[in-house]
Amino acid sequence: MNTYGKAIWIMAKRELQSFFDSLIAYIFLILFLGLSGFFTWIAFNDVFFVKQASMQIFFRIAYWSLFFFIPAVTMRMIAEERKTGTIELLLTKSITQRQIVIGKYLGGLMLISIALVFTFPYVITIANIGNLDNGAVICGYLALFLMSAAYIGIGIFTSSLTDNQIVALLLALLIGILFHWIFGLLSSTFSGTLANIFDSLDMSYHFDSLSRGVIDLKDIVYFLSIAFSGIFLSEILMNKQNLKG
Repeated sequence: MNTYGKAIWIMAKRELQSFFDSLIAYIFLILFLGLSGFFTWIAFNDVFFVKQASMQIFFRIAYWSLFFFIPAVTMRMIAEERKTGTIELLLTKSITQRQIVIGKYLGGLMLISIALVFTFPYVITIANIGNLDNGAVICGYLALFLMSAAYIGIGIFTSSLTDNQIVALLLALLIGILFHWIFGLLSSTFSGTLANIFDSLDMSYHFDSLSRGVIDLKDIVYFLSIAFSGIFLSEILMNKQNLKG
């Protein structure tokens, strides 16, 4: 790994460690696993009620729970650094704004990945109930991972807009609502070209396509485009703030 990559990796590990040091990681993991486990195994629409060896219930629950949890995880990423002044301290070292943003982004992505890995026992248990479609399971986890990558991009962007974590959280949720719900609502309201445009922007449209076991390049490009846009805009904002400073 070259010097540039090492700086990003150090920043990513630093960010991941900060999650566990501040108990954010433990709270997130307990809530995420608790909610997903409850609705997958206990609630009225649980796996045993459906009587099918399928992970679709879990994927749908995780789709909604991560929508709320990720902004809460990302709200502090840059906002807190700006408020405490540690962002300026970081920039005095041999590290660029891009490395900081990418490192923090990867730190958040690693935390979400850990949470998803902890749900693998669900797969093993459900597979013992009946014939589980392994392809659909892999695609479902891929959909959750890519959706998380997109929302972390949105979260780090809103965190770079302000030094107030609550404002960053609310902005991330507002932007997320557009992708998570509003675009889908608009696509069902209109028809023709407008409906197709809103469909292409709707998060659930691309998520459902992947989680059903259909891997389409346009779905992957959609999620990655949102993620990269968040990283790119965050770097631009940090550069502008640094010039003002």
